[in-house]
Amino acid sequence: MDNIQKMLLEQVADLHEIPSGAYNIRANGAKAGRNTTANIDIVTKTDKSGIDIIIKPNTKNESVHIPVIISESGLEEDVYNDFFIGENADVVIVAGCGIHNAGDKLSKHDGIHTFHVGKNAKVKYVEKHYGSGDGSGERVMNPQTIAEIEEGGYLEMETVQIKGIDSTKRFTKATLEKDAKIVVTEKLMTHGNQIAETAFEVDLNGENSSANVISRSVAKDNSKQVFLSKINGNNKCSGHSECDAIIMGDAKISAIPEITANDLDAALIHEAAIGKIAGEQIIKLMTLGLSAEEAEEQIVNGFLK
Repeated sequence: MDNIQKMLLEQVADLHEIPSGAYNIRANGAKAGRNTTANIDIVTKTDKSGIDIIIKPNTKNESVHIPVIISESGLEEDVYNDFFIGENADVVIVAGCGIHNAGDKLSKHDGIHTFHVGKNAKVKYVEKHYGSGDGSGERVMNPQTIAEIEEGGYLEMETVQIKGIDSTKRFTKATLEKDAKIVVTEKLMTHGNQIAETAFEVDLNGENSSANVISRSVAKDNSKQVFLSKINGNNKCSGHSECDAIIMGDAKISAIPEITANDLDAALIHEAAIGKIAGEQIIKLMTLGLSAEEAEEQIVNGFLK
């Protein structure tokens, strides 16, 4: 790999070298490296672009890295990855996509991930998106995540997009059975003329299932953001949706939380707040020697931690 590709890997997957354990690295539309273990298999799909990640029941303390990097201007791809997590497994999955576009053509990656989380399995899924390059070509990512969580299953999703993506439409849909749980944390920043749309939809079908969806975002300059969160309580369950956003410059943000109770014992809460940085916060940091721009940056970084 060249230095640009190595930089992208570091940004989206915190990889400074080839990881231990199972991994599949995709670069410019082709497999750049793969490793499997006794408990985790990775199989190339035969009917479309993508892979199947198969994790055996009772697999513990193992990880899978599946980063995607694009450094070729004009490359557009749809990739379908399916995760089959066996009963009682406990694993970490690190995904992410980085696009470096130094040309004048649009580069795009649409990743469609489907999770089949087995009974009492536990998964932590980390997905980072990053863009770089000084070309005029757009960097576009449209991730989709579909999760089916069986009885007692747990899925924790951490999604981060902080820099360099011109347009993104992010869609997540989850279906939960009895005692299943999903926790989603999104961190998002847009600037310039970037556009970001996020949509979450959760069906709490099982008794005592639960969902906690939290989004923190910052919109700068002329960028636009739309956040939509739907939680459907179809049984005795609990659901919480929260969107906190900072608006700066001439940006625009829409937060649209929606909760629907279809059962007497569905307990659902939604919260949404959009506001600018308080002037007294900036003044306080300036008294410590920071410029107004540095103070603003510190506040934004702290908010997105």
